[in-house]
Amino acid sequence: MKIALIKERKNPPDRRVVLTPAQSKELMEQYPELEIVAETSDIRAYTDDEYRNAGIKVVEDVSDADVLLGVKEVPVDALIPNKKYFFFSHTIKKQPYNRKLLRAILDKNITLYDHETIVDEKGMRLVAFGYYAGVVGAYNTIRTYGKKSGLFDIPRAIDLKDKAELIKTLKSIKDLIPPIKIVLTGKGRVGNGAKEILDAMGIKEVTPESFLKDNFDEPVYTQIDVDWYNKHKEGKAFDFQEFFTHPERFYGDFEKFTKVADVYIAGHFYGQGAPYILTKEHLQAPGNKIKVVGDISCDIDGPVATTIKASTIADPIYGYEPATGKEVDYKYDNAIACMTVDNLPNEIARDASEGFGQNFEKYIIPAFFNGDKDGILARAQMTGNGKLTERFKYLQDYVDGKE
Repeated sequence: MKIALIKERKNPPDRRVVLTPAQSKELMEQYPELEIVAETSDIRAYTDDEYRNAGIKVVEDVSDADVLLGVKEVPVDALIPNKKYFFFSHTIKKQPYNRKLLRAILDKNITLYDHETIVDEKGMRLVAFGYYAGVVGAYNTIRTYGKKSGLFDIPRAIDLKDKAELIKTLKSIKDLIPPIKIVLTGKGRVGNGAKEILDAMGIKEVTPESFLKDNFDEPVYTQIDVDWYNKHKEGKAFDFQEFFTHPERFYGDFEKFTKVADVYIAGHFYGQGAPYILTKEHLQAPGNKIKVVGDISCDIDGPVATTIKASTIADPIYGYEPATGKEVDYKYDNAIACMTVDNLPNEIARDASEGFGQNFEKYIIPAFFNGDKDGILARAQMTGNGKLTERFKYLQDYVDGKE
């Protein structure tokens, strides 16, 4: 069996890889019948020479590989027919901009396994970059606060070596931060990655109750889950199961945080039909205090009203004017400074690749050699024989252009 690590061709360039040189070498030693090659690339975080030094062949042509591993979407004209591919296709939510990609995958008889669909029997994702998005997102939000306030200016995350350097940099400016309040939504991989950074730099964590009613002489943050910013329309006690199965029965209750928080870090998962979190009305209200938003989740025109576009690593900050809902210079007094970079893990690509690869090595590769005894590949497979698999039949109208 031959697996190829393909060159990332999407723009802006992505430097991440599915398997590092060391992981590739380890897998080939563990499975003698497995060969891993790397398509030559001048952009990935690990160089061609690093793969060669680990005993991995670097090749120009990967058309003889059985399985092709990438991170971001593969451009339609680069897809090789009749192959098995792994990458983030960004189609499972019927994203309009990738309809042509899914059509091409079906037309070219490609078997697609989307990284986002690789789950265990309980539906929990087995491989993800979310933790690293949280790490970089928290760093970028603090950086955005420094630039908006004019109190400090730290390097971009991509210009630092790794997570350790991010933390070291943040610690160096911690004493320059006044007693602001930071609210963080989300307690999954993303939220906990952000929390780790806030903890590491020495920002004090307080309870949501204390955050809402108390004053502090140092910067503080609180991490909240959905029960803190949603309420039942009938006044019933909050029930997580009911919220996730019937979100329409709830309304958003985040405004109490907008009246006391200076900075909002959005690290939540947003389910279809759930109430919006930070609305235009909240931001236009006289009591709104929020001046910086770091939306790690980055759902455009979604639950966070300030997220009107995805920003880029090269140009990560824009301004949002509450009165008009339009983009303005983030330095304007009435502007909210917004960070909405949608490929955050790319800023610490080596750390993110290593973490992602550890789980890919642990869960996915064995499935090819044990008959997929845990059903991981079967659950993840989106397409085969030119058709959508049963689990993904709901995408047929999307493919047909009917929605």
